[in-house]
Amino acid sequence: MSAQRSLASSSFWFPFLAILGAVGFLGIGTSWAKTSLFPLVGAQGTTAVRVGLSAVVLLLVWRPWRRLPARAELRVIACYGVALGCMNLAFYMALRTLPFGVAVAIEFSGPLAVALWGSRRPVDFVWVALAVAGLALLLPLGQQVGTLDPVGVGFALLAAVCWATYIVFGKRVGHVPAGLSVSLGLAVAALVVLPVGVAHAGGALLSLPVLGVGLGVAVLSSAVPISLEMLALQRLPKQAFGIMISMEPAVAAVLALGLLGERLSAAQWLAIALIMAASMGSAATARTAGARRPALATASAP
Repeated sequence: MSAQRSLASSSFWFPFLAILGAVGFLGIGTSWAKTSLFPLVGAQGTTAVRVGLSAVVLLLVWRPWRRLPARAELRVIACYGVALGCMNLAFYMALRTLPFGVAVAIEFSGPLAVALWGSRRPVDFVWVALAVAGLALLLPLGQQVGTLDPVGVGFALLAAVCWATYIVFGKRVGHVPAGLSVSLGLAVAALVVLPVGVAHAGGALLSLPVLGVGLGVAVLSSAVPISLEMLALQRLPKQAFGIMISMEPAVAAVLALGLLGERLSAAQWLAIALIMAASMGSAATARTAGARRPALATASAP
């Protein structure tokens, strides 16, 4: 009996710890990139290094050329990869002037919009209202709000749109093994962001310090979170996964406070809490284990 209780306890805690680890590694990797790579190669160069090295790592791990998907699937994966590359670039551009937790919260509105799109149940309007209230507290819409850079907010909103697009195309190739779609998608994303990074940072991208830190950022921000999330998904209903992954903005804000010294106002903390509540509520009340959850693809947005 004690062995059964121990097994049940481990089956409950392992997925939670796996998701917490995924979100934590993602936050650490992004914070490391902001402090170590931004000063050397800027947001554009950082995106190019992170996405490019992530693509190389996953291509070597999965070797998708051994069994390429059909041509029609490759076209969808290409669209998925373009959205992924633009999302990473827009998010890192937002991080130049926005606190990490705030940028994540704004970006999270993308998958939340996809989760709520087309729903007509009364309870879903509650989640929409919470999300709108949270964004209203964050976005510089009134004269009294002057703490957030409008350009940074614009990039974060663009990242949200790209994340939603990435989810839509990701769902269309959901039948393709994840290793194939993610590795090929990242390869396309690298082709999108590398020219931007090279134009901005040039040969500095090939310096040993940049490549060394970039490889660490790529592993922490992509390879480890994706692996942990896949382990959690194998053990959880998708709604439960969506609820757990919704803690990402809060974890990002806490890590940014500890690692970057980024302090948020009470209104910004309240906004993050409202967006998280909307995301968790949407996942908890989803009718099916299908597309109506906030983290439809990997929430780490590799």
